[in-house]
Amino acid sequence: MIFKGSHILSVDQFTRADIEKVFTTADEMRPYAQRECITRVLNGAILGNLFFEPSTRTRISFGCAFNLLGGEVRETTEVKASSLAKGESLHDTARVLSGYSDIAVMRHPEPGSVAEYAVASRVPVINGGDGPNEHPSQALLDLYTVKLEMATRGQGIDGLRIALIGDLKNGRAVHSLCKLLGMYTKVHFKLVSPPQLAAPEEIIVALIAKGHRVEICHELEEGIHHVDILYVTRTQEERFENQEEADKYRGLFRVNQSIYTEHCEPNTVIMHPLPRDSRSAAKELDEDLNQNPNLAIFRQTDNGVLVRMALFALILDVADKVHDYVHPVTWYTAKREPVPNQ
Repeated sequence: MIFKGSHILSVDQFTRADIEKVFTTADEMRPYAQRECITRVLNGAILGNLFFEPSTRTRISFGCAFNLLGGEVRETTEVKASSLAKGESLHDTARVLSGYSDIAVMRHPEPGSVAEYAVASRVPVINGGDGPNEHPSQALLDLYTVKLEMATRGQGIDGLRIALIGDLKNGRAVHSLCKLLGMYTKVHFKLVSPPQLAAPEEIIVALIAKGHRVEICHELEEGIHHVDILYVTRTQEERFENQEEADKYRGLFRVNQSIYTEHCEPNTVIMHPLPRDSRSAAKELDEDLNQNPNLAIFRQTDNGVLVRMALFALILDVADKVHDYVHPVTWYTAKREPVPNQ
């Protein structure tokens, strides 16, 4: 794909070569993310961070990524805080707000909403999550994490064994990650969920058509044997018609240290797109795993900044100029824990 000036709406836009280009660019962003030095390559540029659905990591990490490249961020959070609550269309909102920024990130509860917004936008738009549909940047940072974690044991993504666990029906990060992994070879997918929350049939069919092995599992213990990665997700309660329905599935699959020790290989990596639900009724990923060195969830969040910096640099066509605008850090910076293979 041509990154310059492009919208990023779906992982379907990417080829394997495109993914590698994002990852190579992300590698170049590490000194800035770790505050070893600073760059002002986007000095004067403005990001419109438009989040019409609750978000912590995605919203703040996109803003952080833009700031680390020297740009400024303007934000709108929740529909009720915008003119959409007054009946303004996405078309009109896009026409107005795209005049105030150089690039936008948008999250919205309705599938296809970000693509609709992008049609009217005068600047590039990145999909920060459109309902249960897709979450391209999350999938990219997850795959980047998989790549780094597997590299520590001298392996790549081809031939990966991964268990995806939980609400696979509504988990947009799962949908996008499956599509990206589908571009690699001989991946073994274990899809672990209640029958009612199974992954969409079209995703399963597409993976099988590409020659991947797909196992459908409804028991946690069966699903987490002999895999390289556990990718655990929470019940997407905001996608259910009512809380009572969502509560049927909360905490149904719980991974804790005891279960991990008994059923997983010793070096199985544990991932989660976050937030993990730490309430007592849920705990799909228990806090007793916090000291497990294979818990990669916080390495994931750090990697998210790198990947989102890379997307901004590629879309705004400054990836080859980032190092030309370097300055020393002038403030105290705490030592940041490196990823395992650094």
